Amino acid sequence: MSEAQIKSLEEEFEARIARDEKIEPKDWMPEKYRKTHIRQMSQHAHSEIVGMLPEGNWISRAPSLRRKVALLAKVQDEGGHGLYLYSATETLGITRDELFEQLHTGKAKYSSIFNYPALTWADIGAIGWLVDGAAIINQVALCGTSFGPYARAMVRICKEESFHQRQGYEITLKLAQGTPEQKAMAQDALNRFWWPSLMMFGPADADSPNTEQSMKWKLKRKTNDELRQQFIDQTVPQAELIGLTIPDPDLKWNEEKGGYDSGEIDWDEFWQVVKGHGPCNKERMKARVSAWENGEWVRDAALAHAEKQQDKKLNRAG
Repeated sequence: MSEAQIKSLEEEFEARIARDEKIEPKDWMPEKYRKTHIRQMSQHAHSEIVGMLPEGNWISRAPSLRRKVALLAKVQDEGGHGLYLYSATETLGITRDELFEQLHTGKAKYSSIFNYPALTWADIGAIGWLVDGAAIINQVALCGTSFGPYARAMVRICKEESFHQRQGYEITLKLAQGTPEQKAMAQDALNRFWWPSLMMFGPADADSPNTEQSMKWKLKRKTNDELRQQFIDQTVPQAELIGLTIPDPDLKWNEEKGGYDSGEIDWDEFWQVVKGHGPCNKERMKARVSAWENGEWVRDAALAHAEKQQDKKLNRAG
């Protein structure tokens, strides 16, 4: 293909983005667009799968049958979200095996929040309220992303995530209204998960290497800092309503901007976790790799069965 042809295709691609048209898998796209989407979508899929681990560890210890059933359903939803997103990513020409290899070798990342431990039942509430609440803000914006399969997957995922957020908030609410010990447990969970939840939106805009291009291609509709501000403004009143305190002494309402000013995030901690040095990085990867290796016989059996069924069809057709 000549340079003139490539330039013409690039111009048409940019025009389609400007018209808010969806880019579909068989459409022409710049290689950087394809790779950027593979990185972003696979990171999202990995986050859903790894995110099952801290909550799955609490299924057997949930304080009631109702809580156990709800948590089981939530973890199952997260597994489904991962499958939607892996399938969408595969439309860009990468295999599921390649995606898992990138995760297991550390080449691909997942949300830093899942490298923190869930120490108490209150942490399950905090994960639902804060972590899923932050995810919804980010994911609602992704419903308008320019790549069709990703945008369509996000519509269903957001509907289910909204239930997860309400489930977490209700757990936290019940604890906050309980005994002094239970309220202290809820406050402790908020204290530990507040700052990592703010880090979920990614580095500050000035330090984000991908934000400018992602905004240009409408992979993202809002910047990291805009999404983070939206989360803060939404969550602070929720904490106040149930009598919990946001662990930020610098937090104050700014009348002029119509939102809260907040303290400085510890970005050194963020980058340490991203680079694999968080409290649970090694534990999470060990669990994922072990699950992959222990499940090999299931995958082999499924493939063998599929091949057998295909042979039967061919024999009948012959």
